[in-house]
Order: sequence, then structure tokens, then C-alpha cells
Amino acid sequence: MLEGLPPNNASHGLRLVADETCARVVADLVVETFDPAETAAAAFEEPGGGAWAVEVFFAAAPDEAAVRALIASAAGAESAAAAQFFEISQQDWVGASLAGLKPVRAGRFLVHGAHDRAAVAANDIGLEIEAALAFGTGHHGTTLGCLRALVDICERRRPRRVLDVGTGTGVLAIAAARLLRAPIACGDADPVAVAVARENARANGVGALARPVVALGVRHQSLSPARYDLILANILAKPLRLLAPSLAAVAAREAELVLSGLLARDVAGVLAAYRAQGFSLARRRDIDGWATLVLRRGGEAARPARA
Repeated sequence: MLEGLPPNNASHGLRLVADETCARVVADLVVETFDPAETAAAAFEEPGGGAWAVEVFFAAAPDEAAVRALIASAAGAESAAAAQFFEISQQDWVGASLAGLKPVRAGRFLVHGAHDRAAVAANDIGLEIEAALAFGTGHHGTTLGCLRALVDICERRRPRRVLDVGTGTGVLAIAAARLLRAPIACGDADPVAVAVARENARANGVGALARPVVALGVRHQSLSPARYDLILANILAKPLRLLAPSLAAVAAREAELVLSGLLARDVAGVLAAYRAQGFSLARRRDIDGWATLVLRRGGEAARPARA
């Protein structure tokens, strides 16, 4: 999932201090609404705890009135009025926007930045992901949902062939490679994301196991011939629907699919696309308003588990 590709040389920003719920809602709304190649957002707890902040970065000067109206629709007029717009001078704005994010845990996985290496315990599987030109740090509900689904699946069985579609920073492919100690197929349509994912894989000691390629879906010679028993796709609702036939074509008979990047309203449409390919819902997990689905081939489960 590209949680808003940061624009190169961002020129303008927005900052809003609020409670956690408001900050997360506004950040998610920005990611959903604006062109991800032009805008990025991050919600994080302020130093000292208590208050949260959301920061938004724009490639060009935004329509302030329109942005305030958008915030008001989700978080109220008071929050909209409190938003502060600013111009960005020369700075490492991506790192500044995410530096306050704390490590995130999903089972044995601990996703962290370089400044939090000391937080990784002896039994943890540390995933060091820095802010860069592709998002997917583990703090977003979609990435976290996929990591938790990966943990759940690997506690039940050991997938032999894994595919990560739309790899972004590579965090899911890296997590699977670290956990399974096996090659993980992965790709992304964006060359910048692929370059970032390759560097992250090397930095996490799995450069030989996770070698992302530039690919639209599974349209790459290194991805399409195989049959995968676990497919991870953390993208967005529309591309997930469009990818249903091609993912089904590379899925093994007993395959499980982990799909995310979905708001609650997107779930029904995505499920319909995959049911048409013979998959059913096995589990749904909702985090911060985003849904992660685990699908399996066969008849619909009577009561799919939710968490």
C-alpha cells in the first residue's frame, strides 16, 4: 500500500494538533482523497505523549479553503479552523514528518526506524523501515493488518511460495522473508518504490531473498510463471478489483490471499470480484477504519472470523 507517495521537493504543508482519533481520521482522509503522487500525510503522537498531530505535505500550494472544508467534513469546523498551513524550506521533510512515530508491534515483528533499534528485543523480528519516497512503515492500519495476518497464517502453516504485489517499501516482503527464511516474490508498478524496497531488503539482511521488480500486478516474467500459496496485496480497492483474475491465475489450489488498502465501504465490491474467481472470506480485521481480508478458495465460511 502506498500510503501517499511523498511528492519530490514538497513545497507546502499543513499541521494540525488534535486527539489521536481526529489526527488519524484526517490523515486517512487525505490519503484517500488526494493524488498520492502529489500529497502525503502522517499522524503521530507528539513528544511527551497526550496530544497527536497530523502533518500533510503538498507538491504545490493547496487550496486552503477546500482543504479546511474537507477536514471539517470529517473532524468538525473547530479542527478545520485549527489547521495551520506553511511553506516548506530546505529540509528533510519526510524524515521530519515520521520521526516521532513509535515502533509498531505485530506479533514477533517490530517495525521501527533506525533511531529505535534499541527497542528490538532478543526474540523480536525487527523490521527497520525508514521514511523514504515510498510509504509503508507499519503505522498505517493497512500495513499493520497485513503483518498481523501474516503472523496468523504462519502460526498455522508454512507457506512455500509467497508473492507481495504492490510492495511499496517492501515491508511485507521483508517480514515474510525474515520469518520464513525463504525467497519472496515481490513487485511494484512504481520504480521509486522498487528502488526503496530493494535498499530496505538489503538493510534488513534479506537482499538475496526479496528482490522486487518493476511490475504492474503480476506482469513480469519472474512473477507470473509461479503458483503461490500466499499472496499479499496491500494496494487500494480499485486495483484490487481489477487484479482479481490475474491473482487468481497465479494462486495455488490451497492459496490464501491477504488483501488490504480497503475502507469499510470498499469491502463488498472487492469480495464480489474475488468470489467470482472462487475465493471466499476467511477472516476480516479492521484497524483505524481500514479493513484487511484473508481469502481462501472454496465455499463461503459460515461465520468468518473478525478481529
